[in-house]
Amino acid sequence: MCLGIPGQIVEVTDAANDLALVNVGGVRRVINIAFVIGEGRTANSCVGEWVLVHVGFAMSRLDEQEAARTLALLHELGVAQGEMDDMAKVGELQDELREELRSAP
Repeated sequence: MCLGIPGQIVEVTDAANDLALVNVGGVRRVINIAFVIGEGRTANSCVGEWVLVHVGFAMSRLDEQEAARTLALLHELGVAQGEMDDMAKVGELQDELREELRSAP
């Protein structure tokens, strides 16, 4: 099952490509924030905001209370940990791929 899970944007890693580091329950991964930047805003203006993360993209913004309620409900349902584990696995695969690309001739 794939769910969107709340995470907080902690740093912009590549503003030109709309990439930012998000913290989802202690797991930090780079995601695309293009969908939540909005007209007249910059990627850096999103730092600190809560977003709904799905398959490496921030799909929408949330306020902190809504994020907390959603995380609590997901934990109650027992799915939050599985989603965070999946994010960690995807991140590990991304890290391995980056290393392979760096060392390729």
